[in-house]
Amino acid sequence: MSKPKHILVIRLSAMGDVAMTVPVLRALVLQHTEVKITVISRQFFKPFFNGIPNVNFFAVDLQKRHKGFFGLLRLFSDLKKLKIDAVADLHNVLRSKVVRGLFALSGKKVAFTDKGRAEKRALTRAENKVFKPVKSMVERHTETFKELGFSIDLKNPQFPTKAVLSNEILKITGNKNQNWVGIAPFAQYQSKVYPLDLMQKVIGELAKNNSIKIFLFGGGNEEIQKLNQLQNNHSNVIVLAGKLKFKEELEVISNLDVMLSMDSGNAHIAAMLGVKVITVWGATHPFAGFSPFNQPLENCIVSDREKFPLLPTSIYGNKKVEGYEDVMRTILPEKVVFSVQSLLGV
Repeated sequence: MSKPKHILVIRLSAMGDVAMTVPVLRALVLQHTEVKITVISRQFFKPFFNGIPNVNFFAVDLQKRHKGFFGLLRLFSDLKKLKIDAVADLHNVLRSKVVRGLFALSGKKVAFTDKGRAEKRALTRAENKVFKPVKSMVERHTETFKELGFSIDLKNPQFPTKAVLSNEILKITGNKNQNWVGIAPFAQYQSKVYPLDLMQKVIGELAKNNSIKIFLFGGGNEEIQKLNQLQNNHSNVIVLAGKLKFKEELEVISNLDVMLSMDSGNAHIAAMLGVKVITVWGATHPFAGFSPFNQPLENCIVSDREKFPLLPTSIYGNKKVEGYEDVMRTILPEKVVFSVQSLLGV
């Protein structure tokens, strides 16, 4: 059977998950130049895929046109016009199952990512915990494409060139004549957020070095208020939240020397752009398959499992376990600072 020439890739949300698909698709189209990809996702994520050859983007409208079951039928009708040969469902949820099922019924080849839910449950359960790494989501995605006939080698990944920053961005960031460090101190769930008093110490210590300029990332008024507190009048610490469009933030991230992030979308965005990433982990753990792409395990700073043996207690950080609220306090600010400085060589 001949290989498909036009693959529909479904990856609807969330930010980190969408970012993790980018290195896979970049490698796919570079190693199989004959294939064309159409990514279906939310309009917000379109900038992730800018500049990747042979990759088009289709914005799904889950609020209006493509909302509900009949909306999914309209979505299938819209996508049929693109002359798709095969479907790679990297999301594997109810919505994407409906769409891929309709394509399968119309005779198209489909494959979907096995999320490894059983292995992840074994890793996070309290009793009979199996504490070993599960397959990374990036590797699982490559297996999905292998089912469609495309092997992908991620050993020597290629990344986009650093973005040229506009004058408007440079008015906020200044010219790059220092080591640029991004810090994204927030995450969707509190169990993944390094305590802000400790993060204050990290920022204060790093800011003592004039060869370092720090950019703080976040969103929303509440986070911006906290970021302004973390900035603490340091002249070489700049709050970017609320000042740039998302596409412009990506351009700044591509110019960072190091990104310090929680287990969150910003870590995966920096990794997909080829930036060195240090992640700090609380209730979750890199063994669950969500460590940033192409980053060594030593760049993942984890909470103390000797003091808190039930870690990880959750895959996404949405599960509360009594007595485990302060696990991240076992990560000393000095260790975080040393990790950043080591990657910078300062």
